[in-house]
Amino acid sequence: MPSNLSLFAVNAVLILAADDGSRILAKYYSSPHPPAGAEKLGNYPGANPYPALKEQKAFEKGLYDKTAKQTSDIILYDNRIVVFKSQSDVMLYVVGGMEENEILLHSVVVALRDSLDILLKNMTDKRTIIENYDLVALAVDEIVDDGIILEVDPVTVSSRVTRPPVQDAPSVKGIDLSEQGLLNAWEFGKKKLTEQLRQGL
Repeated sequence: MPSNLSLFAVNAVLILAADDGSRILAKYYSSPHPPAGAEKLGNYPGANPYPALKEQKAFEKGLYDKTAKQTSDIILYDNRIVVFKSQSDVMLYVVGGMEENEILLHSVVVALRDSLDILLKNMTDKRTIIENYDLVALAVDEIVDDGIILEVDPVTVSSRVTRPPVQDAPSVKGIDLSEQGLLNAWEFGKKKLTEQLRQGL
């Protein structure tokens, strides 16, 4: 049994352009609560292996160069397990540690691909992702949060991204928005304000 069991399974989720490897979306994760004394070591479960932008860009360039002509979906790169899918003119990557389960990481990249297909109506390309960047970022956040896999069902992810939260959406079913209804609301408010002012004086 491994001694360092952790919920932090994902080090990074990347979306790169398939033509030149440029970054479209990149999320690198690190544990929000590292173990005591482990911040300096940087090798605890959930640690971000590439904290600086320069390191991230170098990793992404090398990763793109290695996967540009690959036929498999899973590779080992820089002591990391990388699961990827090619979709139109973009590449979707999920990066995990050496000890991570490849099937679990594969389910994350498939969930991301299928969620984007649902959200972007089967038009998962560079231009559409950039135009709908908010939906794409929310979908990634619904699937993985701080390196912890939350959801891998694409239908659930896409419904959470597109549906407003229940408590934020006011119910307008019982409100009369006609001219008479607005006048009634004005009169009611005026009457209540007059009563409040009389009681206060």
